[in-house]
Amino acid sequence: MFRTRALLRTIAPLGDRVLVRRAAKETQTAGGIIIPADNAKDPNEGEVVAVGAGERDMNGTLHAVSLLVGDKVLLPPYGGTEVKIEDDEMFLFRETEILGKFE
Repeated sequence: MFRTRALLRTIAPLGDRVLVRRAAKETQTAGGIIIPADNAKDPNEGEVVAVGAGERDMNGTLHAVSLLVGDKVLLPPYGGTEVKIEDDEMFLFRETEILGKFE
């Protein structure tokens, strides 16, 4: 009998890059109108899944990323590199591309 094992892939961002999972698309308005999934806008917020170590300057000093795993962030409408890991769709952003952090 053969056994198959699911390969679990992980990704560790390099430098000042941040891996973000976008929030789910809104399919219903506040008034209760249902929007078709293909017409719904991509949300501009997400959750940090992984962060890189930081970026080095000209002197070699490491400047750590100011975000932590689990932080809720405000994302730009365009940009980021799409990364698919199995069925999860995530995006890689540089720390400077992220617009803000929700408290």
